[in-house]
Amino acid sequence: QVQLVESGGGLVQAGGSLRLSCATSGSIFSITRMGWYRQAPGKQRELVAAILSGGTTNYADSVKGRFTLSRDNAENTVYLQMNSLKPEDTAVYYCHVRLAVGSNYWGQGTQVTVSS
Repeated sequence: QVQLVESGGGLVQAGGSLRLSCATSGSIFSITRMGWYRQAPGKQRELVAAILSGGTTNYADSVKGRFTLSRDNAENTVYLQMNSLKPEDTAVYYCHVRLAVGSNYWGQGTQVTVSS
């Protein structure tokens, strides 16, 4: 079992920045993938960024160069630094963790709203 606690969402003007945090606890030794997804109203949930256990990081094309995903192993926390935010980044952002056995865990979601 893995528990995820998200924080850092909010309202920001276009061009601004936010940092999302996802603190993990539980069976974190078996995590193979951590990252963030987002879901805008009327749209499917999509990958924003993910980091694999070996350190490789993948980003959606729409956020490359603006968002940075990082992991603090000492604090068992993953961060998503979001810069140059755009109104189309508005969504509920979900932290995601995948274990070696294939189980997936999701955070409760945090709202990010970017005003134009």
